[in-house]
Amino acid sequence: MQKFFHDAVEFVPILLQGVWLTIVVTVGSLLLSTVLGLVWALMRVSGIRVLVGFSAALINVIRGIPIIVLLFYIYFVMPDFGIALSALQAAIIGLGIAYSAYQAENFRAGIEAIDKGQIEAAQTIGMGWWLTMRRVVLPQAVRIILPPYGNIMIMMLKDSSQASTITVAELALQGKLIASSTFKNTSVFTLVALMYLTMSIPLILLVRHFENKANRK
Repeated sequence: MQKFFHDAVEFVPILLQGVWLTIVVTVGSLLLSTVLGLVWALMRVSGIRVLVGFSAALINVIRGIPIIVLLFYIYFVMPDFGIALSALQAAIIGLGIAYSAYQAENFRAGIEAIDKGQIEAAQTIGMGWWLTMRRVVLPQAVRIILPPYGNIMIMMLKDSSQASTITVAELALQGKLIASSTFKNTSVFTLVALMYLTMSIPLILLVRHFENKANRK
């Protein structure tokens, strides 16, 4: 145990650099996936056949492509088309696109859970489709989707480790580099696991809070 604490003092400052990049990738891709997911969801519930079909097809395509393949395509293939991105940018965009499909289904479920009578009442008093969504549907849908949204945040935090496959020096890659140079696999990956757990626990507690709050209603 004493040896582990000695290794922790040596390795934690280096691993914290990876923690920062892990947070940047997670927050950036979460924001992107939220915006894209909301767009796909609104297209799905728009009632316009072309938009509904396009959104459904796009979501299925995104869900059918592994995240690692999407990251490789954006980082290694897009430069062939004149679009060169840094590894960090590619990681945020790749994860954001990958998770936008799950966000879209989450948003769609929340929107469709709203009583249709409220939508009809809003339209009766002259509200258009977008105004009804903005003032009536989405504020209520947000409360419904918060628990699964929290679960998506936790999944994205863990899947941010896949950014290491395109050389983003986040926590997982920093741990791998330290372990390969010191051969202290047990100490290093125990520290990596503890750091991921430390970041995940607040999110887990937040999700539980939202779930309990929703159950009391």
